[in-house]
Amino acid sequence: MARPCRCRKIDCEPGSDYFKPRGIPLSMLEEVNLTLDEVEAMRLADIRGMYQEDAAKKMGVSRQTFGNVIASARKKTADAILNGKALKISGGAVRQVKNKCCKKKRGESNENMHTYGR
Repeated sequence: MARPCRCRKIDCEPGSDYFKPRGIPLSMLEEVNLTLDEVEAMRLADIRGMYQEDAAKKMGVSRQTFGNVIASARKKTADAILNGKALKISGGAVRQVKNKCCKKKRGESNENMHTYGR
């Protein structure tokens, strides 16, 4: 039996949750699912330039887990771009701790627990 997945901390949700190649009908595309924790890992490592150990602490996971998450995210993103697939962002056991880059939903506090798509 596999270990249960721990919730991972994310600071925000992306502004868009779907990307696809232009000019190809959605019905003709394969879809790659990128989870919210994978997006957060790319944001911390690739956009903010954080070291894996620091980014792992920020997400509340081990450095090894962060390394696995970022490797998976990069592989999925490259697959979607290089093979002309749609990229859907959803899912993952995450806990949103701040709402910096997304609008706060009415009635929510900053420390809400969300489990998306699992």
